[in-house]
Amino acid sequence: MLAKLKTLTLLGLDAEEVEIEVDLHNGLPSFSIVGLADAAVQEARERVRSAIKNSGYDFPRKKIVVNLAPADLKKHGPRFDLPIALGILHATGQLSLPTDEKKIFLGELAFTGELRSIPGILPTTATAAERGFEQIFVPDENAAEAALIESIEVFGLKNLREACDHFSGEKILQSHPPHSLSDREFPTKFEHDFSHIRGNEHAKRALEIAAAGGHNLLMNGPPGSGKTMLAQAFATILPKLSVTEALEITKVHSIAGLTSEKNPIALERPFRAVHHTASGVAIVGGGNPPRPGEISLAHRGVLFLDELPEFPQKTLETLRQPLEDGVVTVSRSSGSHRFPAQIMLVAAMNPCPCGFYGDPQKPCSCGVHQVFRYRNRISGPMLDRIDLHVQVPRIPFEKLSGLTEGENSATVRARVQAARDRQNSRFQNEKIKTNAEMSSPFVKKYCEIGEDSQELLKSAVQQMNLSGRAFYRILKLARTIADLSDEENISIAHVAEAIQYRERKDE
Repeated sequence: MLAKLKTLTLLGLDAEEVEIEVDLHNGLPSFSIVGLADAAVQEARERVRSAIKNSGYDFPRKKIVVNLAPADLKKHGPRFDLPIALGILHATGQLSLPTDEKKIFLGELAFTGELRSIPGILPTTATAAERGFEQIFVPDENAAEAALIESIEVFGLKNLREACDHFSGEKILQSHPPHSLSDREFPTKFEHDFSHIRGNEHAKRALEIAAAGGHNLLMNGPPGSGKTMLAQAFATILPKLSVTEALEITKVHSIAGLTSEKNPIALERPFRAVHHTASGVAIVGGGNPPRPGEISLAHRGVLFLDELPEFPQKTLETLRQPLEDGVVTVSRSSGSHRFPAQIMLVAAMNPCPCGFYGDPQKPCSCGVHQVFRYRNRISGPMLDRIDLHVQVPRIPFEKLSGLTEGENSATVRARVQAARDRQNSRFQNEKIKTNAEMSSPFVKKYCEIGEDSQELLKSAVQQMNLSGRAFYRILKLARTIADLSDEENISIAHVAEAIQYRERKDE
C-alpha cells in the first residue's frame, strides 16, 4: 500500500510544501530515503525504526522506500520523522490515515517514540495556513507557538502513540486553544534604569530621540564615561511591541531556536550585544541551510556594537546594505533567502586607542597617526548611515556623588510611546512604521519645513559638506524631534537640534 502525507520544509523565513511518499516492496529488508535529503533526514531511518517498535507497533521486514518530493528541493533537519513513521504505519495497514490532504505533520522522534520540539514552527504554521491547510500536528512543546496562528487548528503530540490513537479513534485529541496576543504582559521592571545614570543629559536626550524614531546612534567618549550603561538602559525606554512586530520577531527567533513552550512569543524588543570578535556570517547571517544572523535576531529592536573600531572593517561594511534597506539577502547556489533586519544600531567607541584623546583631565598617549588610523577603521559611508553622533564626556564628581536622581525609564518611555503612536497614525496606510524607515518620497511628503529651516539646513549642508543621505536623515530626525514635542509641523528649533547630532570632521 502506498502512503502519502504532507509536511513543510524551511528555506530561510519561507516554508515549502513537501509530499512524503512511503512505498513497501517484497525483497530483502531495507530502508532508504530519496529526495535530496541531508544527513539529519537520512538518520531518520534509525529514529523511526526504534520509535515504531517502542510504541508497540511492528516494523515491516520489507524493502521500504521513502520519497520526499519535489526531488530537487533540499531537505534539512529532523522535522520529517513523524510523517515518515505515520506513513510506514499506514502503508503496512497498522493505521488508517485520512486522505483529505488538509493536514500537515512535523516532529522529531526519540527512540522511545516521544516527540521533541523543532525550530521554525511559527513561520511553518503561518505558511500552512496561507496555503489552505486546516490542521497541523506538531510536538507538544511547539503547540503554544503554533497556536499564535489562529486560522489553523493546532494539535500538540507528546509521542507517536498519541498520534496513532487519535487517527484510530481510540483517543481523540483536543486542539490547542489559540494563543491570544491581546493578553500579553510586557515587562515593567528592568535591571538598568535611566534614573541610575548620573549626568550625560545630552546623551540621554539622544537615546530618547533614537528610540522614538528608530534611528541609529553612535556614542563617542573615554573609558568609564557610561557608554555601555547608557546602551543597556536604552532597552528600557523602547516602545511596546505591536502584534505585527511581535509576530515578525518571533518568526526569526523561532528559526534560530530561541522560542520555547514557556516563551512562545516575543514580549519585548530584542537587545543583541555583539562582541567584536564575531564573524561577518554570525552578524549578517548565512550558513547551510541559511540561518539569521545577529542583525536579523535584533529585528525591530537594538543591535549594540561596543568598541566599534575593534570590529574588522570587512564585517562593518557588510552592515551598510541592511542598515539602508532593513533586510538581509543571503545568496547561495541553491537560491536567495531574505531575512528582516529593521534595527536600531547603537554603537560605542573610544576617541582613540588609549581612549583619552581630547580628555581635559587625562593626557592622550597616542600619536596623531594612531588616532587617524583608529578612526578610519569606520568608513565614511558607514558613519553616514548613523543619524545621531553623540559625545559622552567624563562625568564630574559632583554629579556622580549627587543624591538627586534623574527621570526614570517609565517616564521617558511614555514620551517615546506617544511619539511612536503619532507615527503609527501617520503611517497607518503605508508599509513603514517609524520615521527612520522613510524613503525619499515619504520624507518629501511628511517632512515639510519652512523657509527659515531650509536656509539653516542649506547652510549646514554647505559648511559641514553633508551628503544627500545625511540631508534626508536630518529631516527624518527633525520629524522625530517634532513628534516628541507633540507638534505637527517641523520648526527651525527641531531642525537645529537634528543638525547638531551629525558627525563633525574636526572632532
